[in-house]
Amino acid sequence: MTKRRARVAAAIAGLVALALPIGWVSADHVRIEVTPQPQPPSTTVIVPPPQAPPPSSTTVVVPPPATPGVPTTPQMLSADQIKAHQVRADTIYANRIEADQVLGQIHQTKDVKIHDTRGEIKAPEVAASTIYADEITANSVVAQHVFVRDLRRR
Repeated sequence: MTKRRARVAAAIAGLVALALPIGWVSADHVRIEVTPQPQPPSTTVIVPPPQAPPPSSTTVVVPPPATPGVPTTPQMLSADQIKAHQVRADTIYANRIEADQVLGQIHQTKDVKIHDTRGEIKAPEVAASTIYADEITANSVVAQHVFVRDLRRR
């Protein structure tokens, strides 16, 4: 009976020893400094008071115009290097990805050939329909399909 208690105590001590370092793990490796850009002054449009429509008219609802300064998601993005907190896309093609978390179907292959990538992107969040990059460094990479030659998880 004492051997059994000793084994149970050793197993519990081992689990506790493994669980302690988990509390100290942090996923804040990539830090991006963003300088806020000044927003253009808003334009005030004065609309005259509406007149009563004639009885036989139809009411037409016009949607408000798109908000200026709000970027839309591009269809394709190509860069040498991308550094971000989160990278999102439907499909990602990259030679190297270094990330804490990669979500999606990963296709690790030697045949990833990316041509005409220029520039470096540093942003809190990068999103596009398709991303071509030589190297991606991020906390989180989310895509339906990730085609990558070298995947490193931190």
